[in-house]
Amino acid sequence: MAEKIRSMTRQRRVILQELQKVTTHPTADQVYDMVRKKLPRISLATVYRNLDLLAQDGLISKLGTAGAQMRFDGNPADHYHIRCTRCQRVDDLPAGAVMVKDKGVGEKTGYRIAGIHLEYNGLCPECLAEVQATKG
Repeated sequence: MAEKIRSMTRQRRVILQELQKVTTHPTADQVYDMVRKKLPRISLATVYRNLDLLAQDGLISKLGTAGAQMRFDGNPADHYHIRCTRCQRVDDLPAGAVMVKDKGVGEKTGYRIAGIHLEYNGLCPECLAEVQATKG
């Protein structure tokens, strides 16, 4: 049976476009603030619902870890992230920074691998500078 393709409503299109413009991996509230500049009457609930639909359709990725607010990535291609443990900022790792794709994982486990989620944690440059300034 063919997969039903969701229509790209104006609201969904604007949310996707705004998310694809940034590499900051915003929270839903931050996406809402971005989108309201173009669609002042949009509700937060509409943004949340459309972010979920865009993620279900594979057009964006959800980034979430225990205890951290869900963030959204306008680039659904496989890539890795680094998260600041102090301010929760999330950045993309530069291409080639790490290689962990092991094609044998599926064979060894019996799983059909759909993707990889790898995230490094540490202090971003701004938080590191603040920490060092308070120690110095």
